[in-house]
Amino acid sequence: MTDKTGILADGAIHALFAARGLISASALDPDQVQPASLDLRLGPKAYRVRASFMPGPGHRVADKLERLKLHEIDLENGAVLETGCVYIVPLMESLALPSHLSASANPKSSTGRLDIFTRVITDFAQEFDKIPAGYHGGLYLEVSPRTFPVVVRRGSRLSQIRFRAGHALLTESELLALHEAETLVASERPNISGGGIALSIDLQGAGPDGLIGYRGKHHTAVIDVDRKAAHDIYDFWEPLYSRGSGELILDPDEFYILVSREAVHVPPLYAAEMTPYDPLVGEFRVHYAGFFDPGFGHAGAGGAGSRAVLEVRSHEVPFILEHGQIVGRLVYERMMEPPGALYGAGSGSNYQAQGLKLSKHFRTP
Repeated sequence: MTDKTGILADGAIHALFAARGLISASALDPDQVQPASLDLRLGPKAYRVRASFMPGPGHRVADKLERLKLHEIDLENGAVLETGCVYIVPLMESLALPSHLSASANPKSSTGRLDIFTRVITDFAQEFDKIPAGYHGGLYLEVSPRTFPVVVRRGSRLSQIRFRAGHALLTESELLALHEAETLVASERPNISGGGIALSIDLQGAGPDGLIGYRGKHHTAVIDVDRKAAHDIYDFWEPLYSRGSGELILDPDEFYILVSREAVHVPPLYAAEMTPYDPLVGEFRVHYAGFFDPGFGHAGAGGAGSRAVLEVRSHEVPFILEHGQIVGRLVYERMMEPPGALYGAGSGSNYQAQGLKLSKHFRTP
């Protein structure tokens, strides 16, 4: 037991694996551990299910799978997961956490940018993506592609997990002090409320063409989640350009890639997360993939000027976004110790110094 609080860094995640608090049938991939998180790998089987479900107290995921599964899919050689379907995939990793460690999960950045809805489930869970302190048991991933059908296989990494000891979240006063010292978002008058620091939307665009974002196309070919730069942007995306009004109408059931107006900075001794939905900012959901690792946007790691890419969906009605409108909030947590490598300093960092950027699967035009 330790009295120290904070997010576990890469060295501590490796130590957790060595101590069997994090368990896998095979060794970790060389780039699987990130500065403040661990990528989770799909196991060899997926199960198409009738509907999403929560196990609830007293129930294991495997027991509910037996009742709800429609068929079993072999992932060893790759398989297509179709849009509009719900799949449950047992993960290669399982946990035997000590009593002082809890965890939370989020889709990886590339997963969110493909509009693949994912949530980690544990036995006896009453919440998605939340793993209670001291949890012993398997991990399962609910996967539901929303816009594009995807090819996945054993070992594909769609989600990531963050481990924490105690309560590490910064208060609003601590957040303001850190912003004044480190400039967390490039704003002269930051909006700090609701436990986080606000980000707004850029609808003016950069460059001569005024590109402001992309809208996903329907009825496309499949995307292989493990292949970089393998797909043509225009086969999957419709570019959106500024028309001078500073407005964009979000259509229901459409998926948009947009970008924050502010550059974001996560100092080396902190980790951040974007809250996925705030009912105070409008009838839409923003940013499925919420983890920002230490060093994101940090000048010393080559990230000066990094923007937050936003994955946006409207709800039941069309909604007008306006340039500069608040679309989400970043919350910050303390690291328990400095990471061995900052985000952007390693080969696994695909989005350092980014502006408006699609996932790594698409070729730059």
